[in-house]
Amino acid sequence: MSQQTSVIVQLREMILQGRVRPGERMLEVELAARLGVSRMPIRQALPVLAQEGLLAPAGKRGYAVRAFTLEQTLEALRLRAVLEGVAARTLAERGAAPELLAELKQCLSEGDAIFAQRTLNEDAESRYAQMNERFHRLVIEAAQSPLLASLIERCNVVPFTAPLSIAFSSSSKDRMFDLLFYAHGQHHNIVRAIEQGQPERAEFLFREHAYTQEQSQTLKEGREARQP
Repeated sequence: MSQQTSVIVQLREMILQGRVRPGERMLEVELAARLGVSRMPIRQALPVLAQEGLLAPAGKRGYAVRAFTLEQTLEALRLRAVLEGVAARTLAERGAAPELLAELKQCLSEGDAIFAQRTLNEDAESRYAQMNERFHRLVIEAAQSPLLASLIERCNVVPFTAPLSIAFSSSSKDRMFDLLFYAHGQHHNIVRAIEQGQPERAEFLFREHAYTQEQSQTLKEGREARQP
């Protein structure tokens, strides 16, 4: 794993675990000392976390932890699932191009390779997150609805809602593997429904997919936490 990826993962989990409080400024010097790295990877990581919705602009160039509640995250997840379900339905009704199906199946293959390791370390988490983000983006873009894409993007601004945002406490790694393995199985079913022209099933599967994400969001420190 690159140092940049490692820093993003560590900062994301610091926010998840409450080691930095909502509204607290993310100061480069302090974070660099805390993680034992230079300021540069911190400086590059903060805009990434802001794009995920975890941080909000503070001052001219700084960032602070965005305040949010679990209820807000779950609401955004459910709304996103409905909208993505519409995108999948539209795609299944219209018919997916062979090139799109090939890209979706490439995502499936990447996920299969990750889970074949039977464990999820930080590098595997990052690779899964990137694959997951690409999978969802492919479906949304293929629906060719700018309004739909815009509404989904607004949902993704809520912390721990975007497909790229995956963060679990260290005590929940085994449960994390099980949930993401199941979620990836749903990816397979979604692609199959789109390929076979089953709009109702494709839409239903995306809504069911959100339930899996809700479980990962509520899995934290033995209670239940937060994911994409």
